[in-house]
Amino acid sequence: MNVHAIKAIYRFELARWFRTLLQSILAPVISTSLYFVVFGSAIGSRMQSIDGVSYGAFIIPGLVMLSLLSESISNASFGIYMPKWAGTIYELLSAPVSWIETVMGYVGAAATKSVLLGLLILATARLFVPFEIAHPFVMALFLVLTAVTFSLFGFVIGVWADNFQKLQIVPALIITPLTFLGGSFYSINMLPPIWQKITLLNPVVYLISGFRWSFYGVSDVGVGISLAMTTVFLVICLTAVWLIFKTGYRIKV
Repeated sequence: MNVHAIKAIYRFELARWFRTLLQSILAPVISTSLYFVVFGSAIGSRMQSIDGVSYGAFIIPGLVMLSLLSESISNASFGIYMPKWAGTIYELLSAPVSWIETVMGYVGAAATKSVLLGLLILATARLFVPFEIAHPFVMALFLVLTAVTFSLFGFVIGVWADNFQKLQIVPALIITPLTFLGGSFYSINMLPPIWQKITLLNPVVYLISGFRWSFYGVSDVGVGISLAMTTVFLVICLTAVWLIFKTGYRIKV
C-alpha cells in the first residue's frame, strides 16, 4: 500500500477545498439555513407534528442529506475531472499508484469534506430548531457511509463527464429531485398507497429514512433495510470504479 501517494492526493484535495471556503462551506450552510428559517420556523410553527416530532426538527435529517449528497458528488467529480481537463491524469496513471490508492485519496478527501459540512449544518440547525440524536453511532454510520458512497458516485461522474456542464447534469436533474421526492420534507406514509409503493423505488428514500431514525427512532422504512440498500449502492459504485480503471474508460484515451 502506497501510503505516501494516498496522503499526497488527500492533502492536495483538502488544500484545494480550503482555498475555496466561501463556495465550499459558506454557500451550502447559508442556503440550508434559509430552509430552516422558512420551513422550520415560519411554516413549521403552523404545521402539525409528524410521528410525534415537530415539523422543524423532522426536516433536519432530510436537509442534511440533501447537502451531503450534493456536496459529495460535487467534490469527488470535480476532483477527478480537473486532472483529466488539465492533462495531469497521465502523470498519476504512470506513477506507481494503484487504482485503489487513487480512489482512496480522491474519495477519502471528498467524503471528509462532506462529513465536515454535514456536521457543520447540524450545528447550524441547533440555532433554529431544537433536536436530539437518539442513536449517535447510527447517525455517524449513515453520515460516513452516505458520504463515501456518493463520493464514489461522483468520482464515476467526473470520469464520465467530458465538459464542465456534464458535471452538473446528474446532481441538478436527478439527485436533487430524488432527494426532494424522497421524504426530505414529509413522511411517505402521508402519501396515497399507490404513491407510497412508487416512492420506494427511489433509493434516496432509504438514506433519509435511516438517517432520520438515528435522530428520532421513527422511519418510513426499517433501518436494517436502509442500511442494506446503502451498502448495495456502495458496492455498485465500487464495481463501477473498478471497471473504469480496468478498461481505462475515459481516463487512458
